[in-house]
Amino acid sequence: MDSLTQVVLGAAVGEAVLGKKVGKRAMLWGAIAGTIPDLDVAARFLTDTITATEMHRGFSHSILFSVIMAPILGWLVHQIKKRDDVGWQGWAKLFFWGLFTHPLLDAFTTWGTQLFWPFDWRLAFNNIFVIDPLYTLPFLICLIIAAFMKKGTLSRKRINNLGIYLSTGYLVVTLFLKWAAHTQITEALEEQQIAYSKVSTRPAPMNTILWNANVDAGDHYLIGDYSFFDSKPVSFTAYPKKREASKELASRDEVQRLINISEGWYILEQENGQWIYNDLRFGLISIDPARPQFVFRYVLEEKEGVITATEDRPNMENTDAVFGKLWERILGN
Repeated sequence: MDSLTQVVLGAAVGEAVLGKKVGKRAMLWGAIAGTIPDLDVAARFLTDTITATEMHRGFSHSILFSVIMAPILGWLVHQIKKRDDVGWQGWAKLFFWGLFTHPLLDAFTTWGTQLFWPFDWRLAFNNIFVIDPLYTLPFLICLIIAAFMKKGTLSRKRINNLGIYLSTGYLVVTLFLKWAAHTQITEALEEQQIAYSKVSTRPAPMNTILWNANVDAGDHYLIGDYSFFDSKPVSFTAYPKKREASKELASRDEVQRLINISEGWYILEQENGQWIYNDLRFGLISIDPARPQFVFRYVLEEKEGVITATEDRPNMENTDAVFGKLWERILGN
């Protein structure tokens, strides 16, 4: 999830663990704990793009990391605060839950997380977008109200817990929404007599009303979307896999690593004389209506026998138009 959401979650967890004893400082240290796992983004400045992408939401987002770092951080804070009524164990408990709930929440997003690192098993339930106001805003409001209440009071505890309950409840609801959208999409495939091997569904940006779908249909992918306000059947657009043309490049180790990251949802194609690697998991963005672009794509270049990848993000100058189209699509076809 986005940084603000993780700060709010960490602060609320910190309050729940130690708020009665240390007051607002529990929120502060909880917010810090909730931020620490995302420091793995520093890998972008220390290594190549492919390796940094592999490391993202890896070790720092694992149970192992939480278990190792919680007592270390707890001991360090105890040396600073010297609170005998809390002890290093109390601070360690705060840090464990702050560190652990971060990747636990990330597991519900499209990117997912390697919660069980070093085992190569990425959890990605694909039921909430990385930025979702309905998850974050009620949570944030409850946290702010709690912060202005007297330490240790029942009302402060209740309002903080309410934020946790509301956000968790919404997360559970999104699982049911995903199931309902996935059902509608698979039924549309069957009604249109489309043969497929697998389907991946995920929410469109910042909502859980509109859902996007990737469909593996043999030598091509189908991409479609479904809104709960739709009145017309789901329509799909075909995107050829172009596997034969990219066979040689796809066999290279660096590209195989990208394929593993994207869990096989990819298209390799040539554009203006350059090879482009498209990661299909995050869908399309219609900056140019005539030619939608995949959100995550990489320009591949070979230098001295090594293939390097450079992230090619969409030009976001026309964001107002993009969000306008998104809102129109949410309201139904």
